[in-house]
Amino acid sequence: MTLVAGIDSSTQSCKVVVVDSDTGLLLRSGRASHPDGTSVDPELWWNALLAAIADAGGLDDVVALSIAGQQHGMVCLDQHGAIVRPALLWNDTRSAEAASDLVAELGAEFWATTTGNVPVASFTATKLRWLRDNETQNAARTVAVALPHDYLTWRLLGFGPANPDLTALVTDRSDASGTGYWSPFDNAYRPDLLERSLGRTVIVPRVLPPDEAAGTTADTVPGIPSGILVGPGAGDNAGAALGLGAASGDAVISIGTSGTVFVVADRPIADPTGTVASFADASGLFLPLVATLNAARVITAATSLLGGDHDDVATLALTALPGASGVVMLPYLEGERTPNLPNASASMHGLTLANTTPSNIARAMIEGMLCGLADGLDSITAQGLSVNRVLMIGGGAKNAAVQHIAPQIFGIPVTVPQAAEYVAVGAARQAAWVHSGTLPQWALAESEVFAEAEEPIIREQYRAAQRSLGY
Repeated sequence: MTLVAGIDSSTQSCKVVVVDSDTGLLLRSGRASHPDGTSVDPELWWNALLAAIADAGGLDDVVALSIAGQQHGMVCLDQHGAIVRPALLWNDTRSAEAASDLVAELGAEFWATTTGNVPVASFTATKLRWLRDNETQNAARTVAVALPHDYLTWRLLGFGPANPDLTALVTDRSDASGTGYWSPFDNAYRPDLLERSLGRTVIVPRVLPPDEAAGTTADTVPGIPSGILVGPGAGDNAGAALGLGAASGDAVISIGTSGTVFVVADRPIADPTGTVASFADASGLFLPLVATLNAARVITAATSLLGGDHDDVATLALTALPGASGVVMLPYLEGERTPNLPNASASMHGLTLANTTPSNIARAMIEGMLCGLADGLDSITAQGLSVNRVLMIGGGAKNAAVQHIAPQIFGIPVTVPQAAEYVAVGAARQAAWVHSGTLPQWALAESEVFAEAEEPIIREQYRAAQRSLGY
């Protein structure tokens, strides 16, 4: 049996899975927490990675590994390979004004047709502009810019302050596509946009093909054997798609704290509204994506309002009729990214003495959350892309009410795979690909398909509530 490892260095933690490269069978796993905050010292990610590997029983029997990680984070390195300042994470919004400036300078149409994305505070380019304008000394010290998974791969290869070869930095196209200075249309960096962001060009990681090795682990890394093949890695959503075995025409809906909807596509798209981000995937295809801020946290808010836990909310919601007897929630509890309503708040519509019941409120909150995700999927398909299958993952996907209501809203059967660390599994699948030269075809974990009939009333009421507030 040949073993490979996949690593998911996410916002909240680092997860490691060790699997059989032929079947994808999970043999063991490990985990270590990351600190809270939107600005984090990458050295803490490195320490968590080593701890998670140890928690997984080490890598002595592993032939290849790969790292998938949170996208967009800005890791600045000086000429000595040292961290210039704590990394700004994807969810750090201090660069919102910088994003607006970049859009104003070149226009949304230019950014969409050049990079596939209209800059928002998430993207690395906007964080570099913020650095240029607010921390001039740190900007001047910056010689190379990497993303979180790039930095960790670099360290595994034996580089760092003790061996500062910045030209050894590597990445993959999925993570590069979220920087704001790489083009999915040209499959290449745009140095002019990097210079526009930071004020000058710097070293950026070389973009590897999906099946090309970055190198092997060094003999200087504590607790990790040398000579393990290291894959190019991936962004987290691309890793999840690879772990699920998602193919062209598959839509993946991830219901975590926030929500994402992405579709595997055979071409990049350009959306000048900025609603759809046109990322690359980890297999050579593309991954147009829409993100929402309010997903599983809407169910958590329902538990605070109604009492009980997520299962209790599900039980209540499933006793109500589709459309919640006219009760509608616009679930913008923390503003919203899609639609772009950063200053909005949540609102409940259609309440009467007859329909103000716990079950209708529970159902309206879940319907509202899913309608937001359905709007995201509509934005993607409006770009001329078709969807053949919907896969739903994440903590919120385990909720019984979500499972039964989702197909009523999306109008297509929804497949819910068994819960797993799909980002880490995708990284492991990439590692197996790099090792063998062939992308393995692993069976999807046991799944359940929910095929409720579509209930148009739900989205009709949701759209009416949006119009009533001028959205």
